[in-house]
Formats: sequence, structure tokens, C-alpha cells
Amino acid sequence: MHELAEQLLKMIRKQELFRAGDRVGVAVSGGADSVSLLLLLLELRGELGIVLSVAHANHKLRGEESDGDARFVAELARRHSLTFHVRDAPLEATRNSGIEAAARRLRYGFFRQLVRENRVSKVATAHTLDDQAETVLLRILRGTGIRGLSGIHPRLILSGTNKERGDARGEVIRPLLDFRRAELQTFLRQQGQAWREDSSNCDLGFLRNRVRHVLLPVLQENFGLAVVENLADLAEIARAEEEHWTSDHPEVRMRGRGSGVGDSARASLETALLLALPLAAQRRALREWLEATAPDLTVSFRLIEEALELARGRAGQRLNLPGGYVLRRTKVDIRIECAGDRLKSAGYEYFLSVPGRVEIRELGMEIEAALVERKDVPEAERASLLDPGRMPKTLKVRNWEPGDRFWPAHTKEAKKVKDLLSDRHISGTEKKLWPVAEAEGLGLVWMRGFAVPAGCEPLPGASRALWIRVRNCVRAR
Repeated sequence: MHELAEQLLKMIRKQELFRAGDRVGVAVSGGADSVSLLLLLLELRGELGIVLSVAHANHKLRGEESDGDARFVAELARRHSLTFHVRDAPLEATRNSGIEAAARRLRYGFFRQLVRENRVSKVATAHTLDDQAETVLLRILRGTGIRGLSGIHPRLILSGTNKERGDARGEVIRPLLDFRRAELQTFLRQQGQAWREDSSNCDLGFLRNRVRHVLLPVLQENFGLAVVENLADLAEIARAEEEHWTSDHPEVRMRGRGSGVGDSARASLETALLLALPLAAQRRALREWLEATAPDLTVSFRLIEEALELARGRAGQRLNLPGGYVLRRTKVDIRIECAGDRLKSAGYEYFLSVPGRVEIRELGMEIEAALVERKDVPEAERASLLDPGRMPKTLKVRNWEPGDRFWPAHTKEAKKVKDLLSDRHISGTEKKLWPVAEAEGLGLVWMRGFAVPAGCEPLPGASRALWIRVRNCVRAR
């Protein structure tokens, strides 16, 4: 076994990135990093017990060169007798750095499609330690906090919804985050394996390329070669810090207060409670409240500082926010208001009989709790089945609230509902009103589109189960 493969195997086992039986689609662009990942996983697939395939998205940005990349990857898959998943995802050529984000959205849409169609359960991408360092630098230059400094995460929940087959879950895995780009290229040369060079990677019109080819070399020349490793270490430290704050500090998940029927249940925040916290906790509490109350608002450090200044100020002061939002200081709290109807969608709460059905008018849908035979439920939807013996006769169906946490089965730990939705790129009003079901004494037992908690799953061998699902869309009133 090659030395790099041994290192990769240790890292995969340490982080539990794969399980035996996983169907892994390796995202291969044709570049050195992704070709290396494919060859290394080919060497390890027997040891890991995984089934490999190759996925390639052709963005058509470089004409014949892009088509040549697709042919190269197709031949690589054929040579190793691997299934080849390809999708044309054209983008209009531009020097605007926003094209990177647009291409990513298309690629990840392709990955979700592969998961929905049950062709893969996980997608492995070839992000390296160099990519991590570049990402941290980019976010520092653009302005960021601890969350942004956490950089590229080793794993990302990936999902998509199919009306016929139900929700399917998968993950994006980044196994090469501990590896340098140069050592991967050395590995390919030792293997006699060619790769493709993307000419756009040298175009300094893209900010990432200026960081890669201009800024990082200057930093390494003047401050040492360890700059890249140090930036990647910073991302790891920031990721742990973020997890610590979100799991062990309930004071930063302050619940706002409503002010009447039709108002947001989180439209005001008591200043005495906020200002009693240490400064770091004040900033986090205020950020979480703003993101939960106005999900489409971009919350920056400067905005948080201005809002804190408002909270420390006198009653009657106002702060205009982007998108038409206004923060207003009263004698006891700060309140978020908006011109028009942007905050008219109040929180909702309904009681769902088990079995039974309830209409959620705010969502324009019905949610049903039905007792079913497990064998009659499509395999793709069985992750949403509950043990009927553990459920009370009535569940509370409501929108999630700041501080709510949910632990889908087969995931490492409980996470904030807000973060679970953000991982799936759910935003705006849809995010704000996403439904959950709460059982007395058990907490949240169901969240639309997610696996139920492990402790609420049907017992092994049980023939009957409780299935909570969206049954019909109804006209919103």
C-alpha cells in the first residue's frame, strides 16, 4: 500500500468518514487533486468495503478544453471499470468571481440528484489543505467571524426531495483536507498517471487565484512555508470553538418575545438579559436572534456592533437594516420591524392526533401521522418512521425556534435546527417556517425531510411503525 494511502486510511477511520457498504461517488474534475483521490480510494476500497463510481459536472466554460476534461474522466472511469455519472451544467463564461459559487451550486445540485436517484449515498470531493488555507484567507479578506474561519468542513449533509420517492439523505465527504496539493502531484507522477490542467486556474481575474498565486506565495516567502498549515490549523480550531459555543452555551440561544397576534414570536429581545452577558456571548446571542427572526438578512460584524450600540442606548433610537428591516429600541427591549408584510408570517402551533391529520395553514399543507406496515413504506422514506409505542397520543406540530436542536439517526451529534437547514441551503421564509413535531417528555421527534432520532426509531423486527409525512398541499388562507 502506498504511503499516502496508509495516511488516508488512518484519517478516514479516525473521522469515521465511510462505513462498509457506502456507495461513494468520487467527484473527479480531471485535475491532479481529484484524480489522486480516485486512485487512493481505489487502493483502499477493499479495506473500507465501499463501492466506487465517478461523478463529473461539465460547466462548458472553456469550450473544447472542458469537453476534453469530460472525455478524460470518462476514460479514467472506463479503465477502472467504474460507473460514470456525468452532467452538463453549463455556465456563462465571466471573470466575475461569483461564477465559482454558481458552479458550486450546480455541482451540488448534481450530487443531490445522484443521492435522490439512489445511485450514491456519499460524494467524495478532493479539497486539500491548500484549498483550506485559501478559503480561510479569502474569508478573512472579505470579512468573517469564527464560523467563517472554520473553513471547509470534513463532511456536509447532502439531501434532496423527490415527491415520488420521498427524501433521500447523503453526505459530501472531504477526505484530503490533511494533504498538500504538491504531494498529490508527486504521487501521480510516481504512478505514471496524467491529469488535466484547468487554464482558468491561472486567471488572476478570480480572487481565489490571486490568493493562490500572489498572496500565499508572498506570505510563504516572507513568513515561512508553515503558513498554509497554520491557516488550516486555524480552521480546525475555529470549527471546534463554534461547536463548543453552539452545544455548551444555551445563554447565546436567547428566545425573543412576541408582542401580539400576527407578530413574529421572536420579534423583540430583552436588553437587560442581552447586556448581562459577556461581550462574546452578546454578539453570538444577537446574531442568532437576528438570523432566526429575519432569515434573509445578511448579518455582519458591523451590523452586530451597531445593534449592540442600539441596545446600550436610550429608548426611541432606531437602526435601519438592509432589506427594509428596522431595529427599534424601547424601554425594555430591541424590536425588529419591517415595512410591508415581511414579518407577518407568525410562528404556528398545531396539535396532531396519533393517528390523525392536521392542516398547517401557514404552509399550505397537511401533515399526517399514520400507523403503517413497515414493509409497505418505500425504503427511501423508512428513515422517517417512529416507534408508535414511544409516542404520546398527541404531538405538537410547530415551526422551529431558536435553541431547538435535533439529532437525526446515524449522525455524530445533535445540531441546531438552524444549522441543519443551512447545511441543506434552505433559507428565507421556507427556513423560518420549517415544521417540526414535539412529543411531551421527548423533545423534537420529527423534522420534515430528516431521519428521526435513533432513540425514536421502531424496534428491530417490529412490523408496525408511525409515519409522519406531508400528505397533501392545501390552499393557504
